[in-house]
Amino acid sequence: MKTDFDYPKKDLIGLVVFRPDFNNFEIINANQAWSLFFTVGQDDKRLGQEIEFGRFFTNLLIAIGVTGIIWAIYFSQLG
Repeated sequence: MKTDFDYPKKDLIGLVVFRPDFNNFEIINANQAWSLFFTVGQDDKRLGQEIEFGRFFTNLLIAIGVTGIIWAIYFSQLG
């Protein structure tokens, strides 16, 4: 059996965040951050280049947090 897989870098299979060429203290956008979160650090370009997905997930997380706080305040007043 012959395989045609030729991985030029030994870091190709590892997590993106531990590769030497990743980040170098550069600022990443929300899409890259959410892609790393959803893929457990495997891929930082899974959501694409449009920033709308990153903003959507960030705003969704904020909305869930605010709703939880309002929910807790409301039901703590009832008891």
